Amino acid sequence: MLTELKRGLVFTVVMMALMGGAYHGLVWAIGRAAFPVQAEGSLIRRADGTIAGSRLVAQKFTREEYFRSRPSAVDYNAASTGGSNYGPSNPEHLKVVGERLAEIERLEGVPAGQVPSEMVTASGSGLDPHIPPAAAEIQAPRVARARNADIGRVRALIEAHTERPQLGFLGTPRVNVLELNLALDDAFGAKR
Repeated sequence: MLTELKRGLVFTVVMMALMGGAYHGLVWAIGRAAFPVQAEGSLIRRADGTIAGSRLVAQKFTREEYFRSRPSAVDYNAASTGGSNYGPSNPEHLKVVGERLAEIERLEGVPAGQVPSEMVTASGSGLDPHIPPAAAEIQAPRVARARNADIGRVRALIEAHTERPQLGFLGTPRVNVLELNLALDDAFGAKR
């Protein structure tokens, strides 16, 4: 009986070391070697090496010279991701969507029918870093005015930063807002 207990204890310790440490270390090492950018969190660095953010997590942009991200139910707090869990007919959800729509109509000067739904509804994670090209397009005139920039150059940046569907058919075209705003700063200078 003491032999079986000893074997069981040794087996438990060895399996804990293998599955609790060695396995995770191996997966981490493979990830670091095969996917170094993703293993670091898909961070975007400025020319001086400072971190601007992650290409996977939305940020809140409120200044006129920047494109705005999709709304967030968690106020862009990456530590507490999640949606509002309101259904499409929930009165509180409809009120918030109506307020966002009115704000976009006022800010961008476009009728409600031109506003993509992604600009008034939060994503399931609350941190979607992408907007559709149409959402960037309706913001382009405001951004160009705020930066005293040619609208054609701003639209060219939108086009250059539009990611196409994977394999040509998986997903929809999208624009990463952080990358687009950093490209604006590179092209026209960062406003402080």
